[in-house]
Amino acid sequence: MSTMTTSVESIYQELDAQGVVRLDGLIPPRQLAEMQRAFEARLGQLRWSNVDGFEKTEPYRHMVSDVLTLEQGFVDIALHPLVKEALHLYLGDAYILAEAKGWRSLPTKKDFHGWHGDAWYCQKSLDYIPREVKLAYYLTDVRSGAFQYIRGTHRQQPPREFESTEISQDMLSRVAEFKGPAGTAFLFDTSGIHRQAAPILEPRNAVFLNYHDPSVPIQDESVRSYRYHPLLLNAAFLGGLSTEDERILGFGEKARLQTCHCRKSRYDRSRRFYERLHDLNLWADHYGSRAVGKIKRIFNR
Repeated sequence: MSTMTTSVESIYQELDAQGVVRLDGLIPPRQLAEMQRAFEARLGQLRWSNVDGFEKTEPYRHMVSDVLTLEQGFVDIALHPLVKEALHLYLGDAYILAEAKGWRSLPTKKDFHGWHGDAWYCQKSLDYIPREVKLAYYLTDVRSGAFQYIRGTHRQQPPREFESTEISQDMLSRVAEFKGPAGTAFLFDTSGIHRQAAPILEPRNAVFLNYHDPSVPIQDESVRSYRYHPLLLNAAFLGGLSTEDERILGFGEKARLQTCHCRKSRYDRSRRFYERLHDLNLWADHYGSRAVGKIKRIFNR
């Protein structure tokens, strides 16, 4: 489906009927190249201390958080007119961009990210399935480990993880698979059943932007982890925003703000070990530079 020839109404209708819609041609080639370079730079090393890089919370993926701070294109795509208009029809006029993250999925034969619907809202508090949409796009060519979505499964049941034995042949016959070159993009209702296919034969870089109504109560786990914190933004990329753009990016939105929140470490022993090792390195640098300074002063007399 070409975004150059397809109407917003037809995108909305396919999203509403199928739960997923492909958006070819959304990202201009030059902009895509700049986004690829910025994303790749963060994948060079693990983030720690004052060093920018990726976060690692699971074996098979490297996470790049807060992608809107990396390059102008990430903000522009999040606020693309076609995307905004389609989301307005599907989500209403109160939605915001609640999360902006990317991942490098590593080559593996393991089906580590199996069939599921995204469990994001507090199911104990609501007797209906609130709408949430993600805009996803690839920063690498994807020939394996592609995103798969079972069409027509959105808003049918509260989202959860599914065993492979629960996926019938009829459901498998309705799987849409999104292989494609870098820049391939699609919108999907996150309550529908989807997964990253296995095996993954080459690294896959992808970005997922999460849009929903901030007034919807979120699940306890997301509250504890502060998953949907206010977006981190780069002031250099925020010129020329409309009032609607500012709303979508959450300007002034404090519904989910947690002041003084500090994320707790899952691996406290490892953290303490590396903190002490880092202290030793800093002291070694400190005394080493002092020793070098003394030697230079002696020979310069």
